[in-house]
Amino acid sequence: MAGVPDHIKALAELSPVEDLLLAVLRKGLPGIRVKSLIDQHERFPLVLIRRDPTFGQWSGDTRFTDAARVVINAFAPDPNGDQDAAILAEAVRVVLRDTWLRNEVVPGLGHLTRVDMNSAPRRASDWATSSGPVQYADLPSGIWRYEAIYDIRIRKPRQRPFSLPASPQ
Repeated sequence: MAGVPDHIKALAELSPVEDLLLAVLRKGLPGIRVKSLIDQHERFPLVLIRRDPTFGQWSGDTRFTDAARVVINAFAPDPNGDQDAAILAEAVRVVLRDTWLRNEVVPGLGHLTRVDMNSAPRRASDWATSSGPVQYADLPSGIWRYEAIYDIRIRKPRQRPFSLPASPQ
């Protein structure tokens, strides 16, 4: 099966928001599972990143080519799941802030140019209270979830110049 041709890939200015945040949070939270999808038999603690489909902005400014709202859930198991999930959610905020302020670039994915907390981390008992897209209705028993919402701006990665193949004569 053939993939997307390179000349089509070269048209894309942006990497998926989730890919950039996965790289940032995996580096900043070693030992914590950071994902954008939940496995059928998930292990915890876990940080789950989802782009909110209700907000996105492209201003035509080639320096700031994407803005997104992301919903980030922090999960932790008992016996101290409530406290651990709250601390993990706060650690996520610190990693995002520090990455932004240090202007850290993720090779091939770009970097954060702005991070604003839209909704502070808060305890959420089940997916029915979630603000973002979800996969299933209930948390496993003994798992605590804290949800926070961030508005971020992303600068595209530096791209190597790409030339289209010569057209056939």
